Amino acid sequence: MTHIVDEPGTAPAPPSGRRGRRTALIVLAVVVVAAVAVIGALGLGGGQEEGPGTPPRAGSLVPVTRATLTERTQVDGRLGYGTEIPLPVKATGTVTWLPEPGTTAERGDTLLRVDDRPVVLLYGTLPMYRDLGAAVPASNQDGGSGRADGRQGDGRPSGQEPGTSGGKGAGPSGAPTAEGDGGGGQRARAAAPRELKGMDVLQFETNLAVLGYTGFTVDERFTARTADAVKRWQKSLGLPQTGTVGVGDVIYSAGRIRIGHPGVRPGAAVGENTLTYTGSARKVVVDASAADASWAVRGTAVRVRLPDGRSVNGRVASVGKEATAPEGGEQGSGQGAATVPVTVTVKDQKSLGRLESGPVTVEYVGRRAEDVFTVPVAALVALAEGGYGLETAEGTFLAVRTGLFADGRVEVSGVAVREGLKVRIPE
Repeated sequence: MTHIVDEPGTAPAPPSGRRGRRTALIVLAVVVVAAVAVIGALGLGGGQEEGPGTPPRAGSLVPVTRATLTERTQVDGRLGYGTEIPLPVKATGTVTWLPEPGTTAERGDTLLRVDDRPVVLLYGTLPMYRDLGAAVPASNQDGGSGRADGRQGDGRPSGQEPGTSGGKGAGPSGAPTAEGDGGGGQRARAAAPRELKGMDVLQFETNLAVLGYTGFTVDERFTARTADAVKRWQKSLGLPQTGTVGVGDVIYSAGRIRIGHPGVRPGAAVGENTLTYTGSARKVVVDASAADASWAVRGTAVRVRLPDGRSVNGRVASVGKEATAPEGGEQGSGQGAATVPVTVTVKDQKSLGRLESGPVTVEYVGRRAEDVFTVPVAALVALAEGGYGLETAEGTFLAVRTGLFADGRVEVSGVAVREGLKVRIPE
């Protein structure tokens, strides 16, 4: 093996081959370091380590930190008032007036007019199922077909037996019979009205008092004092002052409603779809993937991004129990995936501005990784043997296992991974 010895005072032989390239790289590195030093001295750049809020640069060193990573997922939704459903109109006759779609109705407002009589909105959960009055026929006590005018369905006065002309104890031929008569005559007793009681009475009296018609005790008993208040209410509505509320005079809802689109026009007979309504609060409906809807739990907090770029807080209110596939979708295709409707409510309605409907984006929290080691995603290096690693400040590589990716960072773990370890962003 021949050894080349440099004589004193002579310059070394020019580098060649691999050694020559290595020398060139060293010189280049010195030039780069010198340039960085000059830039730093001039205040045009920082050191190698990046601040917490600065995006990492290629070649810079960043520390391994402990943090909680949160995966956020976005899905498309639509803002609106929800599905319109028919109002339970029980009045019979001809529709003579309808409100404009989009109108908001509250307690005491007229929803529509039938035979030029107002049908009024009141608040409550129990539907109107019978006439309410102080002298309602006994047949109406259980929600029968007694009418508000105190006559039975066949036109006879309340309590009159079929085949009689009225009067106490009228027999088959119309002649009165004694109460103790044993001659086989049919005994007829007038069905005396009983005092009306029930939760529906309490619900109605509560509304009447809130509207300002008082003078009675709000309880489950419909008394003569209640009837007096009803007469005053009927006078304000332009109705005959009977003191009795017919089953079709009132419609109950849980609160304010928004009038939808009518199913008939004025002049038509009342039907099942005479008028529709929704709630008065705007909400968001998301068709969530049935296979990935574990996030959709009632009460879950979400963020709703509006078309103008603003975001507002929302909360999951309900989740449909029936999955459906889009029309024309094929099984196994992305467009044919089954979905379930998820309703999101927005408590601060003012934050929505004047927007009543339109496409929105709902952002929800998917997975969370708490108190884990994290680095910027850009710090990961693909290893030749497979998987990922991190390059240390000394130039060595550590194999790591990756976990959750979120917000530009990734969860990492490994034997040599520790908090504060400096790793390099590869160039």
